[in-house]
This record gives sequence, structure tokens and C-alpha cells, in this order.
Amino acid sequence: MNPLAAPPLDLRDIHAAAEPAFWPPAPGWWLLAGLGLFVILVAGRWLFRRIRRQRYQRQLLKELDRLGDSYSEESVAEFLTAQSTLMRRIALQRYSRERVASLTGSAWLRFLDETGGNGEFQQGVGRVLEDGAYRPYSSEVRAEELLALTRRWVMHNVEVAT
Repeated sequence: MNPLAAPPLDLRDIHAAAEPAFWPPAPGWWLLAGLGLFVILVAGRWLFRRIRRQRYQRQLLKELDRLGDSYSEESVAEFLTAQSTLMRRIALQRYSRERVASLTGSAWLRFLDETGGNGEFQQGVGRVLEDGAYRPYSSEVRAEELLALTRRWVMHNVEVAT
């Protein structure tokens, strides 16, 4: 048979494939959207907790500043009691009640050193908190240094918390 004499083939023109539909997206896009949503939720939670912690820290530091402003030689006992009470309030929020609530005296100072005092409560200016509130006079209270130590302890424990 002669190849030139063969009947013409009924061929169609070449057509491009149809465009993929916009919806529904491919499974990879669903996975990416889920991952993006998860990242947004985690970042939002982290940001919310950070803002709340900073607000709480500012509130505590303002309270500490008010304590420092109200300090006088006649009110040493109230000053020391208020400072210790502030730190105990923070400690009860941060640590378990069983660990903190019963601490007094040198055990309280040891706890403060273990949780951010770096030895300054037992060996340094903070040792006045052990019994300074019960003395009739206390000329050894260095209020500015004690406030600075308490401020560092508060900053450490509020940053670590929550």
C-alpha cells in the first residue's frame, strides 16, 4: 500500500489542559493555612502573657516605689513588714503554698536567696528582714539598698513567672 494514498486521519487540534479551579485548594495549602493559624495563635498567646506580665511587674514596682517614698525612721517596722508582705504575695503566686506559706525568719531569707536573691538576703542588706520589724529601733536599715534588692528579686520572679 502506498503511504501517500492512505486516507487522512481524523485528528483534533491540540488543546491545553483546563485551568485548575481556585476552590477547593490543594491539601498542601490547607496544611499551610493550619500551620499559619497555629503560629498566629501561639504568638498571640505569648504576646498576651508578656503584656499581662509587664503590666503586673509595673504595678508591683510602683507599689515598691510608694513603699520607698513612705519610708521614715519612725516607720521602719511598717516599711520592713510591707516589703516582706509584698515579696510573700509574689512568692505565693509563683511557688506552691506548701513551700512558701510557713516560711519565717532565716528559712524565709534562704528561700528569697534561692529564688533570685543571690545571697543578699542572708548575707547582705536583706538580712534585716529576718527580725527588723520586731526591733524597737533599727538604725542598720539601709532603705535604698534594700529597695534595690527587693526590686531585683521582684523583677526576677515576675519575669520567670507566667
